[in-house]
Amino acid sequence: MFLFQYTPEIILHSGEHLILVIIAMTIAISIGLPVGIFITRQPQLAAPILGLANAIQTIPSLAIFGFLISVPFLGGIGKIPAIVALTLYALLPIVRNTYIGINSINSAIKEAGIGMGMTDKQLLLQVEIPLALPVILAGVRVATVISVGIATIAAAIGGGGLGVFIFRGISTVNNELILAGAIPAALIALSADFGLGLLEKNLNKPTENKSKWAIILGIITLIIAGLIALNYQQKPATIIIGSKNFTEQVILGELLAQHIENHTQLKVDRRFNLGGTFICHEAVKAGKIAGYVEYTGTAFTAILKEKPINNPKIVYEKIKEYYDKNLKLTVMKPLGFENTYALIIRGEDAKKWQVKTLSDIAKYTSQLNAGFGYEFIDREDGYPGLAKTYNFNFTKSPQQMDLGLMYKSLEAKKVDIIAANSTDGLIPFLNLVILEDDKKYFPPYEAVPVFNEEILQKYPELRDTINQLGGKISTTAIQKMNYQVDNQSQPVEKVVSEWLKSQQL
Repeated sequence: MFLFQYTPEIILHSGEHLILVIIAMTIAISIGLPVGIFITRQPQLAAPILGLANAIQTIPSLAIFGFLISVPFLGGIGKIPAIVALTLYALLPIVRNTYIGINSINSAIKEAGIGMGMTDKQLLLQVEIPLALPVILAGVRVATVISVGIATIAAAIGGGGLGVFIFRGISTVNNELILAGAIPAALIALSADFGLGLLEKNLNKPTENKSKWAIILGIITLIIAGLIALNYQQKPATIIIGSKNFTEQVILGELLAQHIENHTQLKVDRRFNLGGTFICHEAVKAGKIAGYVEYTGTAFTAILKEKPINNPKIVYEKIKEYYDKNLKLTVMKPLGFENTYALIIRGEDAKKWQVKTLSDIAKYTSQLNAGFGYEFIDREDGYPGLAKTYNFNFTKSPQQMDLGLMYKSLEAKKVDIIAANSTDGLIPFLNLVILEDDKKYFPPYEAVPVFNEEILQKYPELRDTINQLGGKISTTAIQKMNYQVDNQSQPVEKVVSEWLKSQQL
C-alpha cells in the first residue's frame, strides 16, 4: 500500500538524485583528472593540493551546504549549491587515484616510450592514462558512491533527491518514509558500484569487449543527457515556496503551494525541509524562494534580535514594519493560529512527579536529561532565557538534536524533557504532556506568510491569493492536519487538499 501511494514521488526524487550525482561527477572528473595529471608533472604541488582535497573531505557535509547558502553565484538553495558541494567531495578520490595510478607505472615502461621518441603528451595519452585507467576508474567508483550518499543531505537546502523522504520521515517519526529515501539511495549506490566495477574489470579484456562497453556507455550517456534535458526544459512561470524542516512547516508550505496553483496560473516548485529559520530567511531575502511561513515570535527575537514581549499585535506590527523597510519582505496576514514553543515530558512522568507547569518541573531538572533543537539552544527566546526565568539546573548540558529525533528520544527514554511545538500531532499520540508556561516567558508565535517583495511585484496576483488564507487556519485545524500526517501517515498533499476543500478554498 505504501509503495503504491508513493511510487510516483519515489521515481521523481530518484531521478533528481541521479541528476545531482551525474552532473557533480561529470564536473568532478573534468576537474579532478587534469589536476591529478598536473601534480604528476609538478610533484612539489602534490602535497598541498592533496592536502586541500583531504581537508574538504573532513568538513561535515551539512556545514558545506550551510556555508554555500551565502556564497554569490554558486550559493543559495536548490540544485546548484548541492552540485557544488558534491563536486568538492568527489574530487579527492579522483585526484588521488589519478596521481597514484600514473606514478605507479613502471619507470622502465615510461623510459621505453621516451626512447621511442614519444613527446610528453604522447606518453601521457598512449601509455600512462591507458595503464593507469583501472586505478583512475576505482577513484571514480569511490567518488560516485560517496556522492550518492551525501546527495541525500541536498534536501536540506532544497536540492531535491531522495533526502526529501529521509528528512520528512525523521520530522514525522515515520520509518516508512525514511526507508523510501534510504533504500532507493542504497540501490543507486550499489548499482553504480557494481556497474563501474564491471567496467573496471573489462578494461583489460580484448578489443571487441571494449567496443561493446563503449556502445553501452554511449547509450547510457544518451539516456543521462535526455534526463538532464528533461529536467531543465522550459517550464511555465514558476515560483518557489519553501518550508522549514518539521511536519507543520511542510503542511503550511504545501497549503500555500496548492492555494496558489488553485487560484493563479502559476506553477509552484516546492522546496520543503530547508533546515531552520535562518536558511529560509536568507533564501527568501535573496529571492531564492518566493515565500514561506514564519512565526512572529521567531522573527521578533531571531531576526530583529529583540527581547521577548507578550503582546501579539505589537510583535506583528514591528516585524511587518522592519521586514518592509529593511529587508524588502512582505509579511502577510496571520493565518489564524499560534504555535508556541512547548516543553514536553512523558505522561507517566507528569503523573509520577505531579507536575503541570514549568515552575513545577524546575525542582526536578537536576534529575532530567534534556533534548533541545539547535536553534532553541542559542536563540534569545530559547533555552538561555528560559533557564534563567525558571531557574533550571540540568546536571548534564541539554543534548542538541534534530526536531524529528526529539520525539523518538523521548519515547525511548533517552531524554526526559524536550522543547518542541505546541501544535505537534505526536503529543497526544505518544501520551505526552505540555508543561504550562506559567510565567509567560515565550512570546506570541502567530503563523504568518513572508514573501519577497520583488516577486510579489512580478506576480501581483500572489498578494491577494495568499491573504485569502488570513485567519482561516485554527489551532484545532493545524493540530488535526499534523496528526493526520504524523500519526496516520497520510500524504501531506492529500491532507492539505481535503482541508482546502472543507474551507471551500
